[in-house]
Amino acid sequence: MCYKPSYLVFFHPNFMERRRSRAMRPPKHNPTNPHCFLTQFSPENPMFVCLCLSGMNAAVRATVRVGLYTGAKVYFVHEGYQGLVDGGDNIKLATWESVSMMLQLGGTVIGSARCMDFRAREGRMKAALNLVKLGITNLCVIGGDGSLTGANQFRTEWSTLLVDLVKAGKISDDEAKTSSHLNIVGMVGSIDNDFCGTDMTIGTDSALHRIIEVVDAITTTAQSHQRTFILEVMGRHCGYLALVTALACGADWVFIPEMPPDEGWEGHLCRRLADQRARGCRLNVIIVAEGAMGRDGKPIGSEDIKKLVEKNLGFDTRTTVLGHVQRGGTPPPRMGVEAVMALLEATPETPACVVSLSGNQAVRLPLMECVQVTKDVTTAMAENRWEDAIKLRGNNINVAIVNVGAPCAGMNAAVRSAVRIGIIQGHNMLAVHDGFEGLAHGNIVPITWTGVSGWTGKGGSELGTKRVLPSKYIEEISLTIAKFNIHSLVIIGGFEAFMGGLELVTAREKYEELCIPMVVIPATVSNNVPGSDFSIGADTALNTITSTCDRIKQSAAGTKRRVFIIETMGGYCGYLATMAGLAAGADAAYIYEDKFGIRDLEMNVEHLVQKMKTDVKRGLILRNEKCNANYTTDFIFALYSEEGKGVFDCRKNILGHMQQGGTPTPFDRNFGTKMGSKAVLWLTEKLKETYRHGRIFANTPDSACVLGMRKRALTFQPLAELNEQTDFEHRIPKTSWWLKLRPIMKILAKYNISLDTSEHAHMEHVIKKRVSMPAPLMKEHKEEVEEEEE
Repeated sequence: MCYKPSYLVFFHPNFMERRRSRAMRPPKHNPTNPHCFLTQFSPENPMFVCLCLSGMNAAVRATVRVGLYTGAKVYFVHEGYQGLVDGGDNIKLATWESVSMMLQLGGTVIGSARCMDFRAREGRMKAALNLVKLGITNLCVIGGDGSLTGANQFRTEWSTLLVDLVKAGKISDDEAKTSSHLNIVGMVGSIDNDFCGTDMTIGTDSALHRIIEVVDAITTTAQSHQRTFILEVMGRHCGYLALVTALACGADWVFIPEMPPDEGWEGHLCRRLADQRARGCRLNVIIVAEGAMGRDGKPIGSEDIKKLVEKNLGFDTRTTVLGHVQRGGTPPPRMGVEAVMALLEATPETPACVVSLSGNQAVRLPLMECVQVTKDVTTAMAENRWEDAIKLRGNNINVAIVNVGAPCAGMNAAVRSAVRIGIIQGHNMLAVHDGFEGLAHGNIVPITWTGVSGWTGKGGSELGTKRVLPSKYIEEISLTIAKFNIHSLVIIGGFEAFMGGLELVTAREKYEELCIPMVVIPATVSNNVPGSDFSIGADTALNTITSTCDRIKQSAAGTKRRVFIIETMGGYCGYLATMAGLAAGADAAYIYEDKFGIRDLEMNVEHLVQKMKTDVKRGLILRNEKCNANYTTDFIFALYSEEGKGVFDCRKNILGHMQQGGTPTPFDRNFGTKMGSKAVLWLTEKLKETYRHGRIFANTPDSACVLGMRKRALTFQPLAELNEQTDFEHRIPKTSWWLKLRPIMKILAKYNISLDTSEHAHMEHVIKKRVSMPAPLMKEHKEEVEEEEE
């Protein structure tokens, strides 16, 4: 798509001064390329495209900088809708420098406030007047369903508000014509994750981090004293935080608003806790959402549960109500780019939309559809229309689990989930210690439900892992599989796990014992396993790198003109360097997939020299460990030190194996739990398919798969089919989705480059449309359903 200067005019103070240098000139318009992105200044046309922001810092920073990159005039609105109504100094022009050092800050530096005035038409008229006087016709709102509903109402009334303002003589006919329509884009900011249509709202991940930190601290003390801990988290109408926390910490029980416990839950809970204590567990954890209730509609609070446990069991029980401590932390910078694109592409007929995350994709959804579905959920809960419990069943089979390659955070969560789902399915679960070498030597033991207690929050690999591939042990492995009567295999690891799975599949022609269903779960900080956009452990490593970069940048707060050069892990895969560069606000990130030479290095140095002349007198450069054999970290450090002499000084940091350590993040705990569960359920179905004449025989390509996250869904892809998609020499996939994000990193660092917007999110509906069916077909369909139910 192209944004033509005849329709949109982009303006920024000092625009012409910044464009004098030939090297800094924006991309020219190419009428033959329909997919180019244009920025062009036209001083003859006085129209401005303006963005108005209210919300969380990381999203604000991304939206401001992408808006300025397009040439738009961007405004902050302080104190939410109240600032919009009051106007004046509450609506201020935003600059590139005004959003510096915002990434690591929690909350919102531009303020947020509840506004009763905006609920009245008179208040909305004042807000409209303030926007019209500044020429603002685009509004980006970050908030919950109430804030977004108010924004949509504001947009719906916009034309009538302008009519009333003209009648009152507050604006002219020309001003009304210039601001004839208002575009709205929303981003959801809510720690409860209670908005339908998005996988995760802004603030949820930070809240989970705070909760897990508290849980980890509590469990250490509780295990020492044999205590039962009851943790109450936020979630008045949504149990997401409580449920994911329970999954991430291995809680014994969870109470959420959407699914009240069955009648007689008190006795069931006490029996469960007593049984766990009898098995030797020194710790019981119960998670409660603040809106939890029974089927009779009566609230279930942490104090109620404490009294129940103390009275019936006599356990030493403590409660912790986290409250607003969950609101602290740093939100991840996402979605701002898509919000700007949605505003620039909007027309008067475009409905208000909300930009949300689905998997790793930014999608646009109709705002009021999402709000309506969110309200429908609350209504259903109020009417006691609870979801039915999920019933599981399975066969008695032996499933072996092995960790392969370098350890990473989240591996143990995947193992724990696989073991417990397997036991629920009725399988015998076997733990293989020390990778394929352990599988060859028979280092295998049964693993029970309590054997994986407390594993979710542990880093590394409790089973032990080695990088050894199975090719040298194929015969021994086949004998071990026969000896232990292993019916299926779960392989958790990085590129070695992928390679090992391929070798086992290839050996099926010679060894019949290897004709069993297999699944590879990607788990590596490098995120380089073909067939998956994400790997378990990559999020923890990325958080470690980002937090380290934040600390390093903060260390230079009192030291002006300093550039830090940081080396990250990842082998030949540049995922960590790229995503950490985006999250930490790096000026450049050197990776193997994006080739660079001495000219690029010179341009980056010159960019930093120019940057030191502004108010931001610090720089951050990331380098992937194997990005180039000649341009090493030492070489880049020496080059920057020499070329920046007299302008800035340099410091070098090699993060090393600290990126592999540490406790897993909430995302990796939850992701590992889902992957382990999905893998075992898939194996169970494959075992049913391949069971013939009293034995398991699986030799088709789809019986050995990689379980991966592809865009927005967990999918199974045959190992054999991934051969063509793999660069085996460099141990990376041939294509990677995150490479498309690299231009955004340069834009946010104030490089003047073109941005390919040929691929962008489309509006998707969250309310399924009913399809009318003729009466005869309806009757026939009803009879078929009744027959199936019988």
